[in-house]
Amino acid sequence: MGFATKAIHAGQAPDPTTGAIMTPVFLASTYVQEELGRSRGYEYSRVSNPTRSALEQNIAALEGGEHGMAFSSGVAATDAILHLLKPGDHAIFSWNVYGGTHRIARQVWQEYGLEFDFVDTTDLQNVRDAIRPTTRLLFIETPTNPTMEVTDLRGVAEIAEGHGMLSVVDNTFATPYLQRPLEFGIDAVLHSLTKYLNGHSDMLGGLVVTNSSEVEQRLRFLQKSTGAVLSPFDSWLCLRGTKTLHVRMRQHCENAMLIARWLESQPGVQSVYYPGLPSHRQHALARKQMSGFGGMVAFDVGGLPAARSVLNNVRLCALAESLGGVETLITHPATMTHAAIPPEERQKIGITDGLIRVSVGIEDVEDIEADLDSAFRKAGLS
Repeated sequence: MGFATKAIHAGQAPDPTTGAIMTPVFLASTYVQEELGRSRGYEYSRVSNPTRSALEQNIAALEGGEHGMAFSSGVAATDAILHLLKPGDHAIFSWNVYGGTHRIARQVWQEYGLEFDFVDTTDLQNVRDAIRPTTRLLFIETPTNPTMEVTDLRGVAEIAEGHGMLSVVDNTFATPYLQRPLEFGIDAVLHSLTKYLNGHSDMLGGLVVTNSSEVEQRLRFLQKSTGAVLSPFDSWLCLRGTKTLHVRMRQHCENAMLIARWLESQPGVQSVYYPGLPSHRQHALARKQMSGFGGMVAFDVGGLPAARSVLNNVRLCALAESLGGVETLITHPATMTHAAIPPEERQKIGITDGLIRVSVGIEDVEDIEADLDSAFRKAGLS
């Protein structure tokens, strides 16, 4: 079964009661049991819900995985992964992860005895050098948020397997349409459903996919125990989104490539970060493990005054956090999505005050370019 067919049909058989082609929104907190100890597969919606189950099966199929667990947000999914560790355990993270991932590690879980190293995982020797006897988790984001660094998935999987670590990849930017980490030997894949999988900027959610029964059983126990589960309605919204994922991602990729090339031609732009450009230092690796390069582009205009002028003068591009919607969003990572990271760490990983991140939407690309061009002219960058 092809990707588009899975996106539209996996986990979504017509409703057996009515024949409805769309999975119903099951707004039930509890389910009547046929007799003591015998249910129809559902007992309480914190544990499982038919609409949520459909979404979990759908995205697991897209990732080529056996098990999917949907959470109330992407951060909740990350939190569940960290719950797999115990005090004294050590985890290695990509140094250029989403700011919320850094925050929950450093400002929440570190307080409870977990230990973390954030390293440049584009060089696998850095990963090897960071391993300790207590290292239990290798958490990779590729491409990274926001500087689009690309890490060798197969290399990471081999290192993790050789040292008995759990390997996890945040696949939010690429989506399973462009990259499927499980195929490279990664143990678990994490998504913020809020972004491309939903694609319409109208819900929050997170999801983990794995082929490991042990990981699946532990995560389902955590869902039951801590309750950070995706609501039925948000599950339904995301199911609606995944049906068009393949169509949307093709347009995101096409538009982003054109915008990245345009940015490279602008005299006021110091650097452009997009793995589809030959100038990107991991372009060859991206071509090897991705079938496309995504809709995220970042660029540096040299300082906060220029960045502020651009951001305050766009009109079509919406100045807002988040990403992955059909509309173009523009963000200043240093003061918005990655503000929780200390300034010295931000500078080290390339999140300068002049860095701007664009989630390129699926509008007519000429209009996106015209909006940026107008803002550049007002900022004196053209």
